[in-house]
Amino acid sequence: MARAAGKRALVRFYQKFGPWLLGLFVLFVDILTKAWTHASLPRMSESLPIYPYGGIGVFQNFLGIEFSLSHATNKGAAWGLGSEYQMPLLYLRILLLLGIAGWLLFFNKNSKLRYPFALILAGAFGNVIDYFIYGHVVDMFHFVLWGYDFPVFNVADSAIFLGVLWLFLMF
Repeated sequence: MARAAGKRALVRFYQKFGPWLLGLFVLFVDILTKAWTHASLPRMSESLPIYPYGGIGVFQNFLGIEFSLSHATNKGAAWGLGSEYQMPLLYLRILLLLGIAGWLLFFNKNSKLRYPFALILAGAFGNVIDYFIYGHVVDMFHFVLWGYDFPVFNVADSAIFLGVLWLFLMF
């Protein structure tokens, strides 16, 4: 009997705090990887067009895929879009963050949305924090997929992508 009550309490705990714990974990890993990248890797250079592009090679030509850890910076939105509008983008990101967080806390009645939005908010918050710490977003994961040089990204970008994908698959 006590064991069943303990299980119910644990389930209630994770239903209530699980999304927050997930978001904090993602944010923590994002901040740590960016700090390590900023402190340890030289910035990626156009003058190094071959693997590992000035970074640390992880693997090369694994089924046609290359992966390296590289230090890239981004002052814009996805793929550097709007980099000449850095401050308006920052204000827009903060407004969206506050709006989504407010909706999630005060108006959302669907508990299934909490986890994907926790990923999205943690990722967005991680990228906003970068502007205050570094003056730009720090990216580090660099893939070349079968000859296509995919834009360099970070943990926060991955969390946003996974959260949006999760929402898409739910509906």
